[in-house]
Amino acid sequence: MPPAFFSVDPHGGAPLYVQLAEQIKRAIAVGALSPGERLPTVKGLAHELKLNANTVARVYRDLERDGVIATAAGRGSFVREDGALGEARRAALDVAATALDNAVREVRALGLTQEELRRILDASVTRWFPEDRHEEHAR
Repeated sequence: MPPAFFSVDPHGGAPLYVQLAEQIKRAIAVGALSPGERLPTVKGLAHELKLNANTVARVYRDLERDGVIATAAGRGSFVREDGALGEARRAALDVAATALDNAVREVRALGLTQEELRRILDASVTRWFPEDRHEEHAR
């Protein structure tokens, strides 16, 4: 894995462990991390990101509990092979849910209404999923 594959922003608003966990899930979801691929060591990643090793260990523990990675004593942590596609899909859904939650929170802070948000969301979906529009007309 190349150096600086992951990064955290201490001023980013979200806790550092959440930022790192989301980045690992996103990397799996988009195929940047493949099933069976070895993750950096806890100490190595902590050093690279200037984090406490306990923070990285917590992220790895949580990802292992969620079935995203597997850890073998003395060998390291790896992206799970069994069910990796299902886990990748779940990871993608988790990342998308987090991104949408952040966007909705921002829209609310800006004082927009739910109806205005729905119009913006509908326009965005139409723009980014034009193929779905053609399928609906074909039905």
